[in-house]
Amino acid sequence: MSEIEVLVGRIGKPHGIRGEVTIDVRSDEPERRFAVGNTLRAQAPKGSTLALRGVTVVSTRWHQGVLLARFEEAGDRNSAEALRGVLLHATIDAEATPEDPDEFYDHQLIGLAVFDLDGARIGEVTSLVHGAQDLLAIKATDGRPTLVPFVKALVPEVDVAGNRVVVADRPGLVAPMEDE
Repeated sequence: MSEIEVLVGRIGKPHGIRGEVTIDVRSDEPERRFAVGNTLRAQAPKGSTLALRGVTVVSTRWHQGVLLARFEEAGDRNSAEALRGVLLHATIDAEATPEDPDEFYDHQLIGLAVFDLDGARIGEVTSLVHGAQDLLAIKATDGRPTLVPFVKALVPEVDVAGNRVVVADRPGLVAPMEDE
């Protein structure tokens, strides 16, 4: 069995003075991924000089629908502030799938053929961009890189077993504008 890394969260702002931070959860199982004692790989934001490779979970709790976490590497508010924007990755079994049928791991989507609503092939998924809005990075059939918001209205069908994803394409989204 091989293992892969998946994005499980992004560290947000500090909460209080003892090193707690908010977590923008990107996992189907936050209680499992952020269990006390787990070590998560840390990826500093672009342009950051933070040399942190990983963080170890000391405690977690839910507060008004937001996951709060403390890590060994951040014992006070200042060190917690330095972690803002860090992406957190966990290692999982490559064959694992999320419990929610509308959720997918990045590795399941990369390489899928992209089709429009009429069944015409329009590209291939090359990666995912995680942020406030997840985006599918698609290489169009003409070689152009494009980004499509990964929302049900624009991506109504994902068929991992069938190696395909359907995009409700709009002019200029994946297919070029007619005047291009």
